[in-house]
Amino acid sequence: MEEELKALRQQQLYREIKVIESPQRAHVRYRNRDMLMLASNSYLDLCGEERVKAYAARALAEYGTGSGGSRLTTGTNIYHIQLEEALARFKGREAAVVFNTGFAANSGVIPCLCRAGDVIYSDELNHASIIDGCRQSGAETVVYRHNDMEDLERKIQERPGRQGMIVSDGVFSMDGDIVDLPKLLELADAYGLLSMIDEAHATGVIGATGRGCEEYFHLEGRTDILMGTLSKAVGAEGGYVCGSRTLTEYLKNKARSYIFSTSLSPAAMAAAKRALELIEEEPWRVEKLQENICLFCHCLREHGVEAESETAIIPVRIGEEGMAVKVSERLMEQGFFIPAIRYPTVKRGEAMLRAALMATHTKEELSAAAAAIAEAIDYCRDC
Repeated sequence: MEEELKALRQQQLYREIKVIESPQRAHVRYRNRDMLMLASNSYLDLCGEERVKAYAARALAEYGTGSGGSRLTTGTNIYHIQLEEALARFKGREAAVVFNTGFAANSGVIPCLCRAGDVIYSDELNHASIIDGCRQSGAETVVYRHNDMEDLERKIQERPGRQGMIVSDGVFSMDGDIVDLPKLLELADAYGLLSMIDEAHATGVIGATGRGCEEYFHLEGRTDILMGTLSKAVGAEGGYVCGSRTLTEYLKNKARSYIFSTSLSPAAMAAAKRALELIEEEPWRVEKLQENICLFCHCLREHGVEAESETAIIPVRIGEEGMAVKVSERLMEQGFFIPAIRYPTVKRGEAMLRAALMATHTKEELSAAAAAIAEAIDYCRDC
């Protein structure tokens, strides 16, 4: 272990935990300094929202700190049920089921629905939880080129008559680009395959009201399995799956990560429920986030930094791992919290800064951040 850790340090791949000393908001305290947070997945800035905290506090006072058991024994209370009903309505589905994390949802659902003899077609840039779910399933996993629907169809045609699933991120977690959902669903329908989309970074971010990929493409109700998280734009904890009543009941009875996990606390479920309500009640949050995305990309380009995204994830490509670390460190020194993303999260030699925006960032803050990023890249290139 010591030798491997030494090698990671030499390759500029060693990771250290950064301890945030305040609520997860647009501004945070880190090492006793105020920092502009440009890396959080709390895209709508709901983690510290007072109404969400107050609702969670009420649940905490009423039900206590823990759930006391798994969902199928003693670990279900009224907030779990109300949240699942709210998620189903929000996504336009018959039902929803909450898992402890998005990782637990993907690594539980995929092996539950696919097994030896089936085929899973998985985008090459899918999240690690999807990759693990595919491995655990025992099905043949076929990786297709990123968002390349021609490559996907060619690989489906090479396996005629096989049942299985096409699974993809909705918004890809590093590059921030969006799945070609219309073509993916067309292929799933044509070849009799299930369709599953991970909307962890899409919910609350894309679509006119933040309902994700289906709303973005005007394909509401078309995807067989919609999976997402409560820990990003919703600002709480947990993962979920939305679909037919048959699907959710099957998962409750078959998905190991659901059956054998102590359920999330009532306070976490209450927080997610109230945050979801605010996304519906206050459409300005999604609108402002989408405005900020356009503004920030424009500001970066004005400073000579290539940037293009329709989502809250804006990758700033650096390349060499050591260079990315230096750029990040310089930005940290100037009060901008943007960690470097390196292998194995991305391929070797493709290190980046992964900027992530919030609805509550101001125009002035984003403009200053874009200028600082450009300056840091130039400075580190010359030093």
